[in-house]
Amino acid sequence: MHLFLQYFITVKITILVFLAFGIAHPEKYRVNANARTQYNYREKSQALSQKNSESHVRHLNEEAIQLSGQGNLKEALQRLQTALAISRDIGDRSWEAVTLNNLGRVYQKQGQYSPALTSYQQALFINKELGDQVRLGKTYSNIGYLFDIQNQPELAVFFYKHCLINREKARLNPATLSVPQPDAYSITVAQTYRILAERLLKQERVSEAQRTMDLLKVEELQEYLPGVPGNQRTAKGIDLVLEEKPIKQKLEQTLNNAVVLGKELTTLRKIPPEKRSPQQKQRLEQLVATQQQLLVQFNNFLASPTVKAQLEQISRTARRQNLDLESINEIRDNLARLPQKSALLYPLVLKDSLELVLVSPESVPIHRTVPVTRAQLNQTILSFRQALGNPNRDVKTPARQLYVWLIKPIENDLQLSGTKTLIYAPDDQLRYIPLGAVYDGKQWLVQRFSVNHITAASLTNLNTPRKSTLRVLAGAFTAGSYKVTVGNRQLSFSGLPFAAREVENLAAIVPDTKRLLDHAFSPKVTVPQMDDYTIVHLATHAAFIVGKPEDSFILFGNGDRINLRDIATWSLPHVDLVVLSACETGLGGQLGNGEEILGFGYQMQRTGARAAIASLWAVDDGGTQALMNAFYTLLTLDNLTKSEALRQAQIALITGNLQLKSNNISAGGNSSFNHPYYWAPFILIGNGL
Repeated sequence: MHLFLQYFITVKITILVFLAFGIAHPEKYRVNANARTQYNYREKSQALSQKNSESHVRHLNEEAIQLSGQGNLKEALQRLQTALAISRDIGDRSWEAVTLNNLGRVYQKQGQYSPALTSYQQALFINKELGDQVRLGKTYSNIGYLFDIQNQPELAVFFYKHCLINREKARLNPATLSVPQPDAYSITVAQTYRILAERLLKQERVSEAQRTMDLLKVEELQEYLPGVPGNQRTAKGIDLVLEEKPIKQKLEQTLNNAVVLGKELTTLRKIPPEKRSPQQKQRLEQLVATQQQLLVQFNNFLASPTVKAQLEQISRTARRQNLDLESINEIRDNLARLPQKSALLYPLVLKDSLELVLVSPESVPIHRTVPVTRAQLNQTILSFRQALGNPNRDVKTPARQLYVWLIKPIENDLQLSGTKTLIYAPDDQLRYIPLGAVYDGKQWLVQRFSVNHITAASLTNLNTPRKSTLRVLAGAFTAGSYKVTVGNRQLSFSGLPFAAREVENLAAIVPDTKRLLDHAFSPKVTVPQMDDYTIVHLATHAAFIVGKPEDSFILFGNGDRINLRDIATWSLPHVDLVVLSACETGLGGQLGNGEEILGFGYQMQRTGARAAIASLWAVDDGGTQALMNAFYTLLTLDNLTKSEALRQAQIALITGNLQLKSNNISAGGNSSFNHPYYWAPFILIGNGL
């Protein structure tokens, strides 16, 4: 009889369940002896070649997940038991681990948590043995989720963090993250990060939550643009607090011992059962029993009063522990070196709340919970977007509400810290709105703070100063019309009549400006020259469209377009700023989670350019000229950063107090550009210096 069946028929599962469940002896989870006859494991696996067997195992797993989704859990278990037996017969450890993960998911769905944990842990042993950090991390996520649904947040956090740790190590070899993975996991990696941040915030472990929220942005980029590489900052993962370290030590000891046993077990299983000697059969049984004992010992350890007390102590000492986290100290040091008092603002959009985390140089991270649902927030964002796109509409009502949710809870903290610049990492649909355009009842936020959007602090160099000499390459699409196919839609884009004047004005302000118009403004001509300049200004259509990276694009004057994925091939290490002055988001009124905007900012960083300015909607001709004139005039002043120059240019349009360098455009006292439709769409992403 196959060893797997012997084990489940003759041995009780004596795994200790989680803290609240004590020790369970689930006799009813034994595999029925008739299952061997019904599915004819040995004969089936012998009749198939290994390749066909692997395909059959894959198919059985897919069938099982489909059956599980339909509520047919008994049939799903039968498929998976068959798949497990075949994978062991052919010695396919990878598919054995996948099947064990899926067995855990089905047991979990049945509410049978002890065998679910056993299955996940056995998969963990195999993935550790195989050295597969991606699948190892995802299996940790399964275990964390299993604890989570049983209301054991401290243990859930511990295992979720191990998912993050392994994922960030794997990110150093991004090709491994792009390999298609079988459906064997309860939640996605991005969901794991989001849930981990939520659980940490509920325990007031704010520094750890901030680190998780930052790395969530990186993982979201990976989902949108597969192959996002890590760096020394991301590879640090997340620290374990003092009370988690004894559990980590015991876990590593258990895994290392299991790996040694697993390798010997794999060797023995490669010997056909009929050819095994009595000694080999006996040794194989001993190895299975020893592995099982390792699980019992580890779970007994997790449920011990000592560990339980240590875990419960974490939230009580969270503030003190947070001060010791290396990653948060690095961020605070970076903030302290910026020329203006700056603070990092991270919103986290959850189903029933908005969580705000504020990091400043002098204090511990601050956390505020805002009682607003995701649905309420998104409806207000949509109303705000619609009002922003029409200068005749009242925008202050939704702008005021967003201020109440996003800024009011941290207003006193910003005042006490003397913050002048908000470094902002928006989440979800908040990426579709300019933070500077929220309204406190008296003035717009941009009149109080510079706002500098970032993708993630771990991917952004906040402190590199810009070049002192401005040299501009300016391209413009001014005439003609081109049709662009995006998905199943065909969009038409005409030349921008104001674009020629825009670059002429720019050249008047910055003498060292090279202009490329229409057919001369092609990728073939333009892209090779970009890195010879400190600023690349593109007065042309660009679109950030929900969907694939290939759907978002920059249109050149000759009708060619570069999509979001192609931008990564640019090399711009000497460029301080890329400006897109006529781009928009949400074409067709569709809003996603803003990953296309996040992706644009990241792709620009990936080229080596330090920052980018883009617009969130199509802007009025005169408003664009006025803003750009003001921005470049201010940027020529040596003591102004990019973010401060943009802020003062926006204020110029709001107040009309700045005379601009243009014979035709003036933001004087009668300026008609004070509605945020004209000045608010332009956001700066990346290094604001």
